[in-house]
Amino acid sequence: MTTTTGTPGDTGTSGTAGAYAPRPGAAPLGRMITAQALLETKMLLRNGEQLLLTVIIPTLLLVLFSSVDIVDTGSGEAVDFLAPGILALAVMSTAFTGQAIATGFERRYGVLKRLAASPLPRWALMTAKTASVLVTEVLQVVLLTAIAFALGWSPQGNPAAVLPLLVLGTAAFSGLGLLMAGTLKAEATLAAANLVFLLLLVGGGVIVPLDKFPDAAQDVLGLLPISALSDGLRDVLQHGASMPWGDLGILAAWAVVGLAAAGKFFRWE
Repeated sequence: MTTTTGTPGDTGTSGTAGAYAPRPGAAPLGRMITAQALLETKMLLRNGEQLLLTVIIPTLLLVLFSSVDIVDTGSGEAVDFLAPGILALAVMSTAFTGQAIATGFERRYGVLKRLAASPLPRWALMTAKTASVLVTEVLQVVLLTAIAFALGWSPQGNPAAVLPLLVLGTAAFSGLGLLMAGTLKAEATLAAANLVFLLLLVGGGVIVPLDKFPDAAQDVLGLLPISALSDGLRDVLQHGASMPWGDLGILAAWAVVGLAAAGKFFRWE
């Protein structure tokens, strides 16, 4: 029996073996991030608990409170007040609550530890998770906007002013969610993330206007990221404001603090 050898560059028969020689190495960085982002998105959309938080609860709240006069939302149609707040709630449910819970249990089961040992850099993993959050939010915004229009929503203002609010809101909630997931145990993250979700749902200006609270409480609640996001969206989409710089500043501050703290204190195992 005879064997042929050759260099990988040979084109003849002698190069056949070399042409099929293994070439170990990592895939291009962009391809790795894209693949991880697709995987994260599929896992998120297949998770029943995540769908409950990101799709079902915001949809039910929008339909219920727009159709039934339960909360005094002021003059005008209830959906005009509620739709911006529900969009803010959708961002919080995905970027904060859902991401915190999912990442917390990935950390507990050693998934993050194994991913950290792969060729995918840690910053690229966070980039992939952020991309997954953004894809999910786009789907949420499209769905909730369609439902709001069906309920009679009449948005005002420039839609371009909505984009920086959503981006900064996502950054702020992502930083806080990763901080929680990277410092607490998974069970504690599950309980704390759901508790914060419920508290901010009630006290963040999503459904109940902040002016229904005492003056002292309004000053504190107005500094929360959910309040800044819901108020900013409401200023643009309900009142036709050009750019709510004050709310953008609050969201930017939360984003810087949250992401910096997550980067410093996040533990991978």
